[in-house]
Amino acid sequence: MKDQKKTEYRNKQKQTVVPYIPASKNLPEVTVKAVILGIILAVILAGSNAYLGLKIGLTVSACIPAAVISMAVLRFFKTSNILENNMVQTIASAGEVLAAAIIYTLPALILLNFWTYFPFLETVSIACIGGIMGVLMSVPLRRAMIIDNPLPFPEGVATAEVLKAGDGNTTGASDMLVSGILAALIKLFQSGFQMIGETASVFTSVGPTLFGCGTGLSTALIGAGYIVGIRIGICFLIGTVIVWIFGIPIYGAIYGLPEADSLAATAQMIWAQKLRYIGVGAMIVGGVWTLITLVKPIVAAVKSSYAALKHTHLTEATAIPRTEKDIPMTYVLAGSLFLIIPVAVIFFYILNKSHMPITTGLFGATIVFATVFSFFIGFLCSAIGGYMAGIVGSSSNPLSGVTIGGVLSVSFLLLLLLGTQIDFSIDPNAAGTAAAFAIIIGAVIACAANLSCDNLQDLKAGQLVGSTPWKQQALLIVGVVVGAIVITPILQLLYEAYGIGTSLPRPGMDPTQALAAPQATVMASVAKGIFTHNLEWTYVVLGGLIAIANIILNKILKSIGSDWTFPALAVASGLYLPYTVSVTIFLGSLLSLLALRVIKAKKRSKKFTDDDVATCERRGLLFASGTIAGESLVGILLAIPFALYQSTDIFKVNLGFGSDITMLLGALVTGFFCFYFFRTGSTPFSKK
Repeated sequence: MKDQKKTEYRNKQKQTVVPYIPASKNLPEVTVKAVILGIILAVILAGSNAYLGLKIGLTVSACIPAAVISMAVLRFFKTSNILENNMVQTIASAGEVLAAAIIYTLPALILLNFWTYFPFLETVSIACIGGIMGVLMSVPLRRAMIIDNPLPFPEGVATAEVLKAGDGNTTGASDMLVSGILAALIKLFQSGFQMIGETASVFTSVGPTLFGCGTGLSTALIGAGYIVGIRIGICFLIGTVIVWIFGIPIYGAIYGLPEADSLAATAQMIWAQKLRYIGVGAMIVGGVWTLITLVKPIVAAVKSSYAALKHTHLTEATAIPRTEKDIPMTYVLAGSLFLIIPVAVIFFYILNKSHMPITTGLFGATIVFATVFSFFIGFLCSAIGGYMAGIVGSSSNPLSGVTIGGVLSVSFLLLLLLGTQIDFSIDPNAAGTAAAFAIIIGAVIACAANLSCDNLQDLKAGQLVGSTPWKQQALLIVGVVVGAIVITPILQLLYEAYGIGTSLPRPGMDPTQALAAPQATVMASVAKGIFTHNLEWTYVVLGGLIAIANIILNKILKSIGSDWTFPALAVASGLYLPYTVSVTIFLGSLLSLLALRVIKAKKRSKKFTDDDVATCERRGLLFASGTIAGESLVGILLAIPFALYQSTDIFKVNLGFGSDITMLLGALVTGFFCFYFFRTGSTPFSKK
């Protein structure tokens, strides 16, 4: 009975999807102006998300911001239409998600000392190959997850609604511009002039230990928190409380406090060297649990993919509507087979340069294993990513956890394979090299999974507005190539300016300015720890136990019909990230909750109409997106002179204030910004 109801619901969904532009109507889609604008936005959004992802371990979907910017720009042309705008956001979002995949993985090679910089050829090759692989793998998944067994795809639907609402109306772009300018100015005064603080914290010593916590004052983090919402924000807060409020004081009471310049630095040292591995363990268990829970949907997706291939052959003689035309399956299969060659070549090139002490036979077997594994697990992770995007959207998609699971799996298998000729316990250099090779395989998988996820989200938006699927799929490849080319110099620039994790490119750099790169740090720790048997297993196991308890709690909450659950990977992120990130994200999510309550209260009192509610929600989302773009772009622009002059103090203005005063000024400025943000997100245009 339950399965019958599901089938009826899905059939109803399939019957009620009526595209905004019908299949019988042909409008220009792939135009010169759309492609050029899409490429420009792909560059900008790839850069801003690279900075944001390295700083806090989160990126934000570019679909809606790109759609809004496209509508604002293309309206100045005499002829433009909604399908062109959809193509612009399709290209732009490809650059953004490719950046996310790369910054989650390849910086680990810097942390492992396998790379001392980001080599252009290798980085571009890994990004291009993995990205194109993901686009091709998502073609059969479109029918499985959008047509035959339709999933909600919340961000795809939201993008389509923004495009439809803005068809001839670009109201709202000004909010994004204003928030971007404000965020950029605040970032300039924080990191450039250093006149106001970037963090606020209070720590005090109590007997043999210490207590305290704080928050970051980043507008981009506040915007990210606003977008992910209160449920994810609370998950981050839970992780922070466990580690910073309870974990660090308990550690200090048992083991004593290490020496540092301040209590805040002492707490930071304990977290960085010991307790952050609790987050590693929680991420591993959370990622594995995600894989387990998605086995059934993945099997269904694979079956639907084969059915789609059969369906394509059966309907070759039948006229297929424009809105149902994918890249032909024969091209998909041919392209996938062709990709085997460059995948094997890049693995051969990198492994050959590493000079691993193995025989020629084992060398060849390792290349074959890496190639087959990357394709098989790449499709598996693409299905997982697509399914999760269909359920929770792209911004909240735990693909980094899925990638960690992939790196964990390939590391264990490489240990079994290479361990036949190398004793990694006495050869740390070989262990680091093997870990780096596992990361590179993971990077290809991450690129494939991210692009598949993004493609499906874009194709859902395209289904609703009436785009031609094969044209979107082709332009995604354009976005992949553009993103791959620009991400390498951006990564190198950010590394030279700030440093990444514990790796600083030159002496005398301020380690507090380094970009945390949390996912890359986890992957480096996990991969090398497997080969050296040297992980902080006590804390890793503790994190795993916390994740198991979290999963059990979620099961109990679901069984009693509660709408509140706490995703294991979100709590794990709170365990792993510093309080300057996690608490700030929570504050942004709290701002979102407060705005939503005001909106609902005014709706109940008849002061707001349904249109007013929708407008408020859209304004808040666009304002939040603007803060992320504004701060991130200034961070990248500041990175240029910082790298050239090899100092982050070149614009510093010394007002003679102490650190407490600058911290207070930062808190006040951020407080006023939050108030304006709240007013914007709870006020429709007609009520201003």
